[in-house]
Amino acid sequence: MEQNSVSKEAWGSRLGLILAMAGNAVGLGNFLRFPVQAVQNGGGAFIIPYLICFLLMGIPLLLIEWSSGRYGGKFNNHSTPYIMKEMGKSPMWKYVGVFGIFTNIAVVAYYTYIESWSLVYVLHSVFGTFDGMSQSQVAQFFVEYINVFTTSTGIPFEAVFFYVLVLGMNVFILSKGLGGIEKVAKIGMPLLILFGVLLAIRGLTLGTSGQSELFPDANAWDGLNFLWTPQFDTLANPKVWIAAAGQIFFTLSVGMGTIQCYAAYLNSKDDVALNAVSAGFVNEFVEVVLGSSIVIPIAAGYLGLDWVLENAGFGMAFQTMPFLFQQWGEIAAAFAGVFWFGLLFFAGITSSLAMGTPWMGFMKDEFGWGKKRGAWSFGALALIMGLPTVLFYQYGVFDEFDYWAGTISLVVFALLETILFSWVFGIGKGWNEITEGADIKIPDIYKFIIKYITPSLLLLVFLGALFTPYQNEWMININSLWEGNGWNLDDGSIIKNISNAGLRRKLQTLTNEEDIIFLKDKIFFVNMARLMLLALFVFISYLVYLSYQKRLKEKNP
Repeated sequence: MEQNSVSKEAWGSRLGLILAMAGNAVGLGNFLRFPVQAVQNGGGAFIIPYLICFLLMGIPLLLIEWSSGRYGGKFNNHSTPYIMKEMGKSPMWKYVGVFGIFTNIAVVAYYTYIESWSLVYVLHSVFGTFDGMSQSQVAQFFVEYINVFTTSTGIPFEAVFFYVLVLGMNVFILSKGLGGIEKVAKIGMPLLILFGVLLAIRGLTLGTSGQSELFPDANAWDGLNFLWTPQFDTLANPKVWIAAAGQIFFTLSVGMGTIQCYAAYLNSKDDVALNAVSAGFVNEFVEVVLGSSIVIPIAAGYLGLDWVLENAGFGMAFQTMPFLFQQWGEIAAAFAGVFWFGLLFFAGITSSLAMGTPWMGFMKDEFGWGKKRGAWSFGALALIMGLPTVLFYQYGVFDEFDYWAGTISLVVFALLETILFSWVFGIGKGWNEITEGADIKIPDIYKFIIKYITPSLLLLVFLGALFTPYQNEWMININSLWEGNGWNLDDGSIIKNISNAGLRRKLQTLTNEEDIIFLKDKIFFVNMARLMLLALFVFISYLVYLSYQKRLKEKNP
């Protein structure tokens, strides 16, 4: 392809670009996953490894992906298959770039389902659905909502209706191109931060006012102290480090291909260093400052820290927070519900919009598809992949998509792109791409970090997922291996997960016929989900193959 420094489509302003990039990074994981990971990994014990991983892995990956995307854009490539091929020269690198399209379609398929929960809960908060409900009733509301075949929460198949509605909203905005994404980011990100600040202030000022006869020791400050009291003795625990490194992927949206696609629309001399660092630190502020100041303090303020430590999980946002908001009075509860679930909705949609751009960029570059055609085809693929995650949520299809596409795929792609950038493209050329047009000076130490430290950490994260030890007890298993007693794999490891070892072991212990039937059905749907993901990857790979043949014919008619 001939070099061309000007793309037909471009960002309207640096502010719009930074907000869009920050919106891509700031997602549901900032508010739903980060607090839970922090609680489950020792609070203050988690923060230190998390910040270290941000500096040694997060910032380098942001720099790699921003500069790679801008480099590919110089040659009119706006998706990872041909960005990676341009950098690696070998045609095989374009198939590694398939991850940058596959991951986004697979993730958005279930991610928009969570977005739809947020929108639905905004409406239920406004209409006072949760007024007078106990905590168990609020939790049961969520359980009934996601069980679409037996729901009694509202209209028939309410979950399916709102899922399709939210996915349609994404597609409509995407059909407007970068301009539509930029407008949503300029509205959504300020509102997200405003809502977060208001809720954080409430969490920080709650103190002991939420104490009750059932929870006489409830204190919001206990939650904050738990999160921000360093525990240096846990720094030797590999489990905490792997959890911290894993959170970096979720929080920065690296290893997905969205950042490269956004950056591909920059001009050749636009600063990527400052943009990357700005987007990264905006995300960290939202996650570490706001994300840790809402759910945990408010829950600890009413239910006590012990309850939080025992019950911390993804579902707290939907199964617990509406009940806690009711303690503030009917009107305040409605506002709090709008703020909290509105925050989650904006966090979700600014991320899911980014997931559509790699597919659209690829189809435009290679097959000449316009914005509308690209957006609606993306929506159709997401709908085909996503409906099973909605209809068969209780059978683990949602979780399976999240594990393979939203976790493992990110690590694999990040590792391979780092190797490509540092060792194939070359750290010298790569560093020139990072620093070209930069308004800030990136410390030279990052040249060493990007080449050696970052790929080493990524490899450790991948191996940690591949060989996760039994019950995640790393030190026990390391000692066992050292003493010649072998390495006991956990059912959550990639190796055990592939064979459904945990589900099959549980099946052997069941005696109730209904439970046996349910678990057999779950194994079937889990395998079905994997086949769907594999079929999607093969389909995109085939499109990349066709596009390459098309390029060869155009080059040598």
